[in-house]
Amino acid sequence: MEVLQRRALGALFVVPPLVIAVILGEPWIAVLVTAIVALAAVEVLRLLRGAGYPTQLALGVVLAVVVSLAIGVAFRADVDPSLAGAGVLLGAIGLILAGVGAFVRPDPRDGLAAWMTTVFGALYVSQLGFVVRLGQVAPPVPPDAQLSVLDATQAWVVLLVLGVWAYDTGAYLVGSRIGGPRFLTHISPSKTYAGLVGGLVAATVVVAVGLWAVGSSPLHALALGPLLALAAQAGDLAESVVKRAAGAKDSSNLIPGHGGVLDRIDSFLFAAPVVTLYVLAFLG
Repeated sequence: MEVLQRRALGALFVVPPLVIAVILGEPWIAVLVTAIVALAAVEVLRLLRGAGYPTQLALGVVLAVVVSLAIGVAFRADVDPSLAGAGVLLGAIGLILAGVGAFVRPDPRDGLAAWMTTVFGALYVSQLGFVVRLGQVAPPVPPDAQLSVLDATQAWVVLLVLGVWAYDTGAYLVGSRIGGPRFLTHISPSKTYAGLVGGLVAATVVVAVGLWAVGSSPLHALALGPLLALAAQAGDLAESVVKRAAGAKDSSNLIPGHGGVLDRIDSFLFAAPVVTLYVLAFLG
């Protein structure tokens, strides 16, 4: 119960901005994503520094924000065609700038580490930009759908968020009640196979309902639900690798009961690109 209370308290700091952004729609969803990316970039670069890897904080934060914004506009039909592939171009420019910034470090090994770490940290958190991209590539919501009051961006962002939260909640509740064999304990000692299955089922059910509500076939949930769930779990474990290396329990102390911003978006960093790819391939 104590864990659930801490999660509920932390949710008070997370849910209201998200609800407001979804209600207002674009460009406010992109504004919220950009602000979150900036905060998460600071956290991950500090974690990497705590793990013994030098970083270029200011450059890393700017690169993360710019690339996340570029992901949201790349290949859009309503923007200048010259912006197509802007995310890749800006990533290349960031790679160059981080390399130039490494020149000033006396030890080339230190400079190489700073170069690699800065680019990695920036590109890692910039994947949240696919939350915006998802809404742009998703099919329109039909007039007779349950969520027809929302546009495509609003509806699919809601589906993504609820799907990830369903996995997280299902995995925690089932795992804490049933327990049993654990996996990847060297990364995260609390993950159980029972929790994994519980999260998969919960995410698949929620995704099925969400697809029905946005006017798409719920049968897609048989594939999209598990894909979203596994991507969310992988995203959680990926952040755990960084925190373990840094010897940190949380990415920061910004949100009571939840740690930092990165602790709340880690699952989305992997789930958003995976869901976007599925929608592009099968539903777009």
